[in-house]
Amino acid sequence: MSEFLKVIRADGVTEERQIAEMKARAAETAADIDRAVAAIMEDVRSNGFEAVERYSEQFDKAKPYIITAEMLQQAYDSCPTDLRDALELSAKNIADYHEKMMVQTWEYRRAEGAVLGQMVRGLSKVGIYVPGGTAAYPSSVLMNAVPAKVAGVEQIIMVTPPTENLSNAVLTAAKIAGVDLVIACGGVQAIAALTYGAGFIPQVDKIVGPGNAFVAAAKKQAFGKVDIDMIAGPSEVLVIADKTANPAYVAADLLSQAEHDRMASAVLLTDSMEMAQAVAAEMEAQAKRLPRWEIIQESVKNYGIGLVFDSLEDACVMANKVAPEHLEVVTEQPRELLPLLKNAGAIFLGAYSPEPLGDYMAGPCHVLPTSGTARFFSPLSTDTFLKKTSVIEYSREELMKVADGIITMATSEKLEAHANSVRLRGGEA
Repeated sequence: MSEFLKVIRADGVTEERQIAEMKARAAETAADIDRAVAAIMEDVRSNGFEAVERYSEQFDKAKPYIITAEMLQQAYDSCPTDLRDALELSAKNIADYHEKMMVQTWEYRRAEGAVLGQMVRGLSKVGIYVPGGTAAYPSSVLMNAVPAKVAGVEQIIMVTPPTENLSNAVLTAAKIAGVDLVIACGGVQAIAALTYGAGFIPQVDKIVGPGNAFVAAAKKQAFGKVDIDMIAGPSEVLVIADKTANPAYVAADLLSQAEHDRMASAVLLTDSMEMAQAVAAEMEAQAKRLPRWEIIQESVKNYGIGLVFDSLEDACVMANKVAPEHLEVVTEQPRELLPLLKNAGAIFLGAYSPEPLGDYMAGPCHVLPTSGTARFFSPLSTDTFLKKTSVIEYSREELMKVADGIITMATSEKLEAHANSVRLRGGEA
């Protein structure tokens, strides 16, 4: 029996403790990080681009600069053809999916003199943060920028740290997605600049995209001055599998999340002890052949588990409590369980719908709620970049039909000016 993945029979207590441990990973940002971030945010608010430039030189050893269209084209031309083709296809699939999600402006006539509706418009300016350093995730550029483009955002501004060698893949993705302005600037100072506006970095309406603990804290502090997408926690996958599943496939999918970082979570729920043990053995065998073996080992040790339930229905109850970022259903009849699954960022049905399909190519956005927030948050989508405005148009005749009700309700709330606004119109000739 493999000891790589803890495999235990669910007893009503162990699984609840597992949920608590997983959610504890999303603990509040350390107070010292919050204080440091607050000081930088205030400095940029007060001193503008001078402060942005100062912090950029301090932390990134370079001044911020605009990445020109010529530089983007050069990166595109230098990008390996197979990767460029994959990014093009991914962008097409993301656009295709999100075009079908778009909410349109609408109105209806309740009566001859009463027209009601809603105007739906894209935000004016959106900022996308893209991490630098050793991480280069062009897929995240596409997943943030393409839905914004489909939603009709007027200007998409991407910021990324001014590292010595900016990723050609990331810049290629920005060009493919139609990002309007790319700026080499990172860290808290970039978030602050997007929040308040600084020099050639414009103030935006919303900031999206992942980052380290300092960037996450900055986004949290920016909220209210601008909107943000969400505060992302460590990555997670939960797989529900029965005895018909291929343990090698299930193991590979669990490992695909465990390799993200040491706090990633990989959970298996099954009604078969034999399947759980087979998956654990496969995970150990496969993990030892992977380059991120040490990260995987620590992730699985601390946040990985295989729970064996009496039934798949019981497993679904547990899955809803966890509310995972990614939820795979690898069973003989996966669609039969779909009505039972209420809380997940994304659900993958069947043996040939692995989580990496969603990360790169299927089309739905891979920016998903984590740490149990799928109970009330939705994935990033066109809705993230839209604002909706109610439209109300009544004739005098239709207003008078409801005037008494308005006056009664306003008076009950002691808002006499509200009542008077309608009462005056009733006295018109």
